[in-house]
Amino acid sequence: MKNRILYIEDDIEVGDLVARDLQNRGYTLTWLTCPDKYLDYIKTTDIVILDIMMPGLDGFTIGQRIKLSNPDLPIVFLSARTAIEDKLKGLEYAEDFITKPFHPDELAARIEILLRRFDKIKKEIIQLKHLEIDLKVNRILNTETNEEIILTEKQHKIFHHFLKHPNQILTKEQIYEYIWNQEYFEGDKTLMVHIRYLRQRIEKDPQNPEIIETIRGIGYRVKQ
Repeated sequence: MKNRILYIEDDIEVGDLVARDLQNRGYTLTWLTCPDKYLDYIKTTDIVILDIMMPGLDGFTIGQRIKLSNPDLPIVFLSARTAIEDKLKGLEYAEDFITKPFHPDELAARIEILLRRFDKIKKEIIQLKHLEIDLKVNRILNTETNEEIILTEKQHKIFHHFLKHPNQILTKEQIYEYIWNQEYFEGDKTLMVHIRYLRQRIEKDPQNPEIIETIRGIGYRVKQ
């Protein structure tokens, strides 16, 4: 599991885009549209992303309070304000200030930089049955034979998509459209074939899979 993010943003459109992107990257994200209850999540958060203009307490006030009580918790302002005065004010107690509009890759890169600086990067090792999966370097080890399992690019992408959504039933449509970035048509066997070959690589007994579970009539699930 990757790091935990507290995101405070009252703009639903922007918030939805940011939340979905960061969750797709594997982060555990709590999104608050109102800052009133932010204190409930501070102790279990690795980084805070803050808007400035919100109802009630503004982002500057929240950021200042967070930093006073949690100096080792990195803060990123994500705001439509572009005036240098606002940036300087925010950077008095936040580590970064990103102006809207922005590219999701830039936000993700800034988050990774701050997590490394504050030594909050979590080792992305998953133990799953007989598999040890290192998400950082895309390495899968069979712990019983001590052999590395080599997957194709598509197999890696499918398997990692399952690992980002542990214990969740993913429909065939959801998986196909994410992996191939195009609409799924009922009866298409492409995904089924890839799942079969993936099982041959990672399952002890591909005919009786224990890792990738088929949910008949719906899709698949990986239990952790």
